[in-house]
Formats: sequence, C-alpha cells, structure tokens
Amino acid sequence: MEIKILGTGCSKCKTLEERTRKVIKDAGIVASIEKVEDIVEIMKFNIMSTPALVVDGKVVAKGRIPSAEEIKEFLTR
Repeated sequence: MEIKILGTGCSKCKTLEERTRKVIKDAGIVASIEKVEDIVEIMKFNIMSTPALVVDGKVVAKGRIPSAEEIKEFLTR
C-alpha cells in the first residue's frame, strides 16, 4: 500500500502525517508513507485545500484532518 500525505508543512499537515503513521503502526498495516510538500506535485492531485490523504493513488480525504477511525477505514477497505 502506498500512502501520500499532501501538504506544504503546516501544523494540520503534520498532524495528519502523525495520525496516519500511528494508525498504521497500531493496526499492523504494511505501507509506505511519503510526505509531499511540493506544490506542483500536490496540484497534480487536483486538490484545492490541504492537508490531503492519498491511498494507492486515490484522494480519500482533503481539506481536513480525518479521525484515526476514518484513516483506519480508508486503509482497510
């Protein structure tokens, strides 16, 4: 599984990354996480507000920080 956290480095983006890493660790999910801060790369996902969570190339959340339960749901579908 490939996970990308899209954001320019704001506190919300950092919170989303920390929360996602914790969910992965706690659930024993095997995944690679990449933090994407380059605005040109972020724009390729056609989002207008960050942070955003991308799982296997699909944007599953944008413009907000999903709860740990939501993140786990996104990753275990």
